[in-house]
Amino acid sequence: MRVHLCVVGRLRGGPEKTLIDDYLGRFDKTGRGLGLSLGQVLEVEDRKGGGMAAEAALIRKALPGAIFWVLDERGRKMTSPQFADALGVQRDAGQGDLALVIGGADGIDPALRAEAALAISLGQMVWPHILARVMLSEQLYRAASILAGSPYHRA
Repeated sequence: MRVHLCVVGRLRGGPEKTLIDDYLGRFDKTGRGLGLSLGQVLEVEDRKGGGMAAEAALIRKALPGAIFWVLDERGRKMTSPQFADALGVQRDAGQGDLALVIGGADGIDPALRAEAALAISLGQMVWPHILARVMLSEQLYRAASILAGSPYHRA
């Protein structure tokens, strides 16, 4: 199963990009033997300032015909093993593509959230989307490590 990231905002160079690239590379390497791979990282940007609805339209256009999950503060709070299991369930069901969506500064448009197969929360705190992107990248690697039985996750 290819896992795509669809995010609002363009990532420029810097320490966050280094972390994201590192974790996504680890995910891809660890996941390949498990039937998981990194698909595309799709970045969308609403240059006209149309708000969440405009961002949602850009996200819908960018999605690679996949089911998608959104990161949203109102979403389901999951442990890392639960997240790994959810990825494994999608993979085992024969899902070819899964897109993970991170919205912009104002979050995910309610209509887009309603279309998502799952909404996930990274906790009760609200995080800047660049840090959410780092954390999601790390959780993808952690999930692949859990599914592989690697000692990276020490629960």
